[in-house]
Amino acid sequence: MVDVVTIGSATMDVFVESDDANIVSVCKKDKRSDFMSYPYGAKVEITDFASNVGGGGVNTAMNFDNLGFKTNAIVKIGDDIYSQGILEAFKETKVSTSSIIQDKNVSTGFSIILTSFQGDRTVLAHRGANACIKKSEIDYDAIKSARLLYIAPLNGDSNKVLDNIVKFAHENNVYVCFNAGTTCLKRGYNYIKGILENAEIVVMNKEEASMATQIQVRPDTRTEKFSDCMIHPDIIEMFKKLKVKDYQIIVITDGGRGAYAYDGKTFFYCPCFDGPVVSTLGAGDAFASTFCASLDRTDKNIGKSLMMASVNSAGVVSEFGATKGFLTFDEIEAKLKNTPDYSYKTC
Repeated sequence: MVDVVTIGSATMDVFVESDDANIVSVCKKDKRSDFMSYPYGAKVEITDFASNVGGGGVNTAMNFDNLGFKTNAIVKIGDDIYSQGILEAFKETKVSTSSIIQDKNVSTGFSIILTSFQGDRTVLAHRGANACIKKSEIDYDAIKSARLLYIAPLNGDSNKVLDNIVKFAHENNVYVCFNAGTTCLKRGYNYIKGILENAEIVVMNKEEASMATQIQVRPDTRTEKFSDCMIHPDIIEMFKKLKVKDYQIIVITDGGRGAYAYDGKTFFYCPCFDGPVVSTLGAGDAFASTFCASLDRTDKNIGKSLMMASVNSAGVVSEFGATKGFLTFDEIEAKLKNTPDYSYKTC
């Protein structure tokens, strides 16, 4: 029996940074888009290079393990050099690999992460095995025996198992933490509502929440005047549409602006925890999984859990690699103790 089962993607990530990369901004009347560019036709020098395992299923499993939870990972990989790297990485943890799906007929997921001097990134992703998880391949006994099922974004055809595993976990009294991805959100609100009804914790970023609810956040620089906890009224409307059951906690992250949560009675706002930014890859996985783990540790103290999630996420973005920089609960608590002015707000 384990505490947590995670299900999601597994990839081998290659990080590439070049001082020759440019950030180009294109502005319209109501929209601004940023692009990473390189000189066309040139041989571009690589300034820094690193490789590491990644993917939502792997990142969150390793984070839960580092936080002291007995963890099992359900991911799908091929039988190639990249799958060997993922299996070797798991050997350095206590994560159970008994539920990993290995298929020699597909390739392991692979990503090239182009990192900018600002710390943000553009990902070139080959989904591979991540996009073809089948219902028959999932270890339902492992899910049934866990206290928590953490669902990272599922890609391609793998998304077809989502509603089934969420319903199965809910019917077997397994707590569900659902980190929504764009593949399922594209299926529309009526579909996602069925998932929401069976998930105790739902985490989305602002763009995903907008896609799920079809509510756009209108540009306005007067957000602080909307409420004591600085939540834009359009985000408040997102919360109200996403919360379809009384037992749910909804979280919406907003990049460098911090994160918000809603339990049906109180809105919470937590700013980002300060720290150096090397790469933002894996920040969302670290935040969402740490929030779920912290709710368990703090007896569902939502504000404290947001703070702990932000601290751990800051640790991840300070290093290359989505599974680097994880902190233990003791290390998180120590950082919070050393920054007494860092806190959350409610309204």
